[in-house]
Amino acid sequence: MSEFTKLAHEAMRQSQESMQEIVNRQQQLFIGIPRERDLQENRIALTPLSVALLVENGHRVVMEKGAGERSNFMDRHYSEQGAEIAYSTEEVYKADIIIKIGAPSLDEIDLMKPGQILFSCQPPTFLDLKCLKSMMRKRITAVSYEYLRDEGGTLAVMRAMSEIVGATSVLIAAEYLSNVFDGKGLMLGGITGVPPTEMVILGAGTVGEFAARAAIALGAQVKVFDSSLYRLRRLQNNVGSRVFTSVIQPVVLRKAVISSDVVIGAIRANNGRSPCIINEETVSQMKPNSVLIDVSIDQGGCFETSERTTHDKPVFRKHDVIHYCVPNIASRVARSATYALTNIFTPILLEIGESGGFANVIWSRPGVRNAVYLYQGHLTNKDMANRFDLPLKNLDLLVLSKH
Repeated sequence: MSEFTKLAHEAMRQSQESMQEIVNRQQQLFIGIPRERDLQENRIALTPLSVALLVENGHRVVMEKGAGERSNFMDRHYSEQGAEIAYSTEEVYKADIIIKIGAPSLDEIDLMKPGQILFSCQPPTFLDLKCLKSMMRKRITAVSYEYLRDEGGTLAVMRAMSEIVGATSVLIAAEYLSNVFDGKGLMLGGITGVPPTEMVILGAGTVGEFAARAAIALGAQVKVFDSSLYRLRRLQNNVGSRVFTSVIQPVVLRKAVISSDVVIGAIRANNGRSPCIINEETVSQMKPNSVLIDVSIDQGGCFETSERTTHDKPVFRKHDVIHYCVPNIASRVARSATYALTNIFTPILLEIGESGGFANVIWSRPGVRNAVYLYQGHLTNKDMANRFDLPLKNLDLLVLSKH
């Protein structure tokens, strides 16, 4: 803990009585949910039942018309639970708290009002400096899902989406192995007397673990590669069955990839581009109609042959190998992803109201505090400050100064 932080917490303890008065005063929230403009984004932050819970607790929720349609939640589902349906984006952005999925665009930031609170995705590697400075000028308080942690210290949103992506990537592989999509005509898994399909998974993180679980459950023969023995051992223990695991050794990996039916690339970088593990020569030697699924494509991809695709045109062929390289796989199962997201966001919103404001939640919830990258226009995220060479402010002192 830094000296500044220690001083801030000491001052906070000294003013405990005055803070308690604020904590005991409930606050009515005005929450806005705009429709996502990105065609790749089908998820929404809150389900109708979550909206009902917020409304029952005295909060006001306004939604843009059609905001939930891509997740198969109709406007009437929300209005029946107490939400107000707005027919213009401008009306939604009058709310005090905006909660959405995709990172805000310049056009959306222009609609925001000074002092607003924003919940959204905002990976530092894709942050636009113009957008950041525009939010700073409007004194926005912004929370990034990429940094949001739960009580156990786990990156809550990232973990939930990774679980979905891992399991879904195996189902995608099963589709493209079938004759329907001009694949090999194989059933992913195995039946009595027929050798099982072979799958290679690159990366033993959450995506790799849940991909392995799904593939093993279907009867596939699974091989997992990672550079970390710790992650491989953890996957082996969590899956609960013996899986072929190996550190990344080029000769062993190349042999496994060439003989496989499906390869799932799920190796991510902490910052910057994901490592390119499989070169084009190896891909060219794979069996015809094999399937490559590059989960890491949003960071550049694990395969040299990867090219970003969309949900409308998800695959292409290269060296007669089917490549699936859609960045946002969780949006393929948007309704399930929305249920996972609302379980994370709803308790936080309720706590903001019950505690008397977002500043009090920042103090009481370290996991939420970790996700705040702008506080009333001040940059508080070290990664973003380093990337753009901007001054970094101490969040604890900023919050304390407002009290």
